[in-house]
Amino acid sequence: MTLVILACALPQYKKLWWPFFVVLFYILAPIPTLIARRYSENSGGSSNSCLESAIFITMGFLVSAFALPIVLARASVIAAGACYLTLAGNVVVFATLLGFFLTFDQDDSDYNMW
Repeated sequence: MTLVILACALPQYKKLWWPFFVVLFYILAPIPTLIARRYSENSGGSSNSCLESAIFITMGFLVSAFALPIVLARASVIAAGACYLTLAGNVVVFATLLGFFLTFDQDDSDYNMW
């Protein structure tokens, strides 16, 4: 989040807050997977089409989060440095989300309530 805020607030990038819209993708990205995991655990069936659909939607959010700053930079709405800072922030945030899901998806943990 610090990198995204720096991309928006630094004076050499004209203090444009357009890159901050990626925070919406940070919020929306884990929601389909969380809902599908809870639903697929209780369904009892062997089909994981619900989980696969949720992963597809999550990947759409992830691609959109990386594409938004690139499109804004190509349209000359934001500076290239702001784009790079936003992309670096995306890598950090989505790596954290991946670590969260990998850590709490293990069967030996007591935190299966997620």
